[in-house]
Parts: sequence; structure tokens; C-alpha cells
Amino acid sequence: MILESLHLLFFKNYDEATLAFSPHINCFVGDNGSGKTNLLDAIHYLSLTRSAFATADAQSIKQGAEFFVVKGRFQTPLADTDTIQCSLRVGQKKLVTRNKQAYERIADHIGRYPVVLISPYDTDLIREGSEERRKYFDSIISQLDHDYLELLITYSNLLRQRNALLKLAADGRGYDRDYLLVLDEQLVPVGGQIMERRQQFLTDFTPLFQRHYQQLADGREQVTLQYKSQLPGADFAHLLRTNERRDITLQRTTIGPHKDDFTFLMDELPVKSYGSQGQQKSYAIALKLAQFEIFASRKKHKPLLLLDDIFDRLDEKRITRLMQLVAEHTFGQVFLTDTHLERTDRILATISEQVARFAVHNGTVTAL
Repeated sequence: MILESLHLLFFKNYDEATLAFSPHINCFVGDNGSGKTNLLDAIHYLSLTRSAFATADAQSIKQGAEFFVVKGRFQTPLADTDTIQCSLRVGQKKLVTRNKQAYERIADHIGRYPVVLISPYDTDLIREGSEERRKYFDSIISQLDHDYLELLITYSNLLRQRNALLKLAADGRGYDRDYLLVLDEQLVPVGGQIMERRQQFLTDFTPLFQRHYQQLADGREQVTLQYKSQLPGADFAHLLRTNERRDITLQRTTIGPHKDDFTFLMDELPVKSYGSQGQQKSYAIALKLAQFEIFASRKKHKPLLLLDDIFDRLDEKRITRLMQLVAEHTFGQVFLTDTHLERTDRILATISEQVARFAVHNGTVTAL
């Protein structure tokens, strides 16, 4: 899969930009704050219909503008060409089209054009709370398994209704327990399926992750991933009933897969507490490389790889390993950002693939 071109209109710090890409390596070079990462984020938007960094879609509209447009042309594995456009106008719903046809449901787009982003923020997966890790793994599984995405959507809708009912009960504005039991009856099988699919995914994913970590860290530590859930071996319906009064008091559902976590361990100790900064970086990169591998294997084509500011943030050993993978044709099309063209050229000097270079300056892009 190749992204042939990208067009932006009022996206983040860009008024307008049009780029044509190399099918191999593409480098965006410029000062910090010039808009390099925004170009990677635009590509991420085309794949997942959301920003990798902004929490709200409206934050991607350039300040002072009323809308944004991101459009890209993909060459698919079957040699077809798809034009994807994501747009948002202030006060309106986001629109995603494929070859000028709007999706009935944006969820139907997820997984068609997979992408993997490696950025300085990846260690947040380790340092932040359980929600970050759930979102990360749910995103991966959803791109591989559309049925899983449907389960998440259904569960989220049921959970929203249940929490709204709990709030009414807590506020003394009426409490329809029969309705609560109906919601619980629907929530239980969906939650159980989410748990089972997460467990199965981690069984398949963990060996890939461990192999990539050993290659990055020379095999000094033993790493593993654990899935922590309240549900295995338990009666989900019974747990919901047992915690009903507590849920009313807290006005939210305290039991279920929305409370699960993925524990990152090194030599059986939490990486968050006991891993060095370098070990945490290797751990995060190994997660992303395993993500790339499982996408490539199951999708039967390589996802796009986005490398954000890694030359500034990683040591020479980890950069060397990533470049070895590039040289060995492990990856397909690569997009990377850097602040120094000379450094980029030096690091890529041993790469035989075609390299396209773009200078980025205050929201403008020029091919070099």
C-alpha cells in the first residue's frame, strides 16, 4: 500500500499544501514547530479518521478558519487507486469519503489503510494510566477485526445508557431497575466477547513483541505483557448486581472491560516503576514494531510507517536498528521528520531506496 499524494486545506498550521510522495522514504525537514509532525498527523487522519495528538477533531482546524480538508490518494495492494478525504466544518459532523462516496458509518473505514506511528510520546503508554493502554490495543485489534470494533461500539453505547441511568438514580430523579437489568443483560455477553478477543490477541502479539525487544536490547531483560481484567473466571452479571449500589453512588459503572488494563513487565517487575528511560523507549518501540509486523502479516500488505522526531530522541543504537530494518526492506513506505537535513542524509546514506525530501517552514512545504 502506497500513499501517492497528500493535499491539506486549513489543517492545523497549514493554509494549503500539496505533496507527491516517493513510494519508499519521505523526509520532512524543518525547525521544531514548523509543521513537520502535522504532516504525519494528516496521514494518520486519513487512516484512522482522527488525529494522533489532538483530543478533539475541531482542534485540527487552523486557527481563524471555519473548516479543514485532508485528502490523499492511495495505491492499494490490488493496484487500484483510492482517494480518501476527511473534512470537518465548525459545528458540523466530520465527513469521510472514499472515491467521493461518503461512508454510511465512519467505522467502516477503519482498518482499510493501516498506519503505524513511532513518536516521542510512545512512552506515555508506559507512564500514563490504563486508558492509554486500552485505547492503544483496542485500536490495533479494531483495525484487524471489524467485528471487534462493532463490539466496542455496542458496549460503549450500552455503557453510556447505563451510566446515564445510574446518574438519574443518584440524583433521585427516578430509577427504573427493570431497565437497568435489561441493559445488564445486553452488556454481559458483549463484555465477555471483548475480554476473550483481547486475551487471544495478546497471546498472538506477545511473542512478536518479545522478539523485537530482544533485538533492540540485546536480550538482557525478559519482557512480557499481561492482560488484567475483572472478568476471567467471574460471573459478569453477578458482579454488576453486587456493585449496583456502589455504581449508583459513584454514578458510573465500576465493573467491566472498560476498566481493564494491560500490564507491561520487565523481569516480572513493572516497567513504569523499574525500567530505565532507555528500557522504556526500547519497550515502546518494540510494541510499535510488533504492531507493524502483525498488521503486515494479517493484512497481507505493509502499513505506512510514520517516524516522528526519532533522530533527536533515540540513541544511536536504536536508530541503527531501525535503519537496518529499513535497509532490509522490512518496511514499505516510510515518512519521517527531522530537524537537520545533513543528519538525515547521513543516516540514510546506506539506504538504496528512493528518498524524497521536503523542507518545512512555518506551514509551507517545498520539495528539495
